[in-house]
Amino acid sequence: MNGTISRIQPTLTPAAIVTTHKNVVDKVVMGYGVAELRGRTIRQRAAALIAIAAPAFRDELREPAPGYP
Repeated sequence: MNGTISRIQPTLTPAAIVTTHKNVVDKVVMGYGVAELRGRTIRQRAAALIAIAAPAFRDELREPAPGYP
């Protein structure tokens, strides 16, 4: 991958396996910060995750985010 694709993705791939329910995840830690997700709306969660994505990928992650400003 080497910087060609973000580890944070806007959607799951078909047949993806989810092991943790979204309402259980409290924090996500990445190289660009920590996203605190507990108690936030979907829009706020999307914004928090985009904020800790690698800067090169933030614009492309904003486009499919539901209701993202």
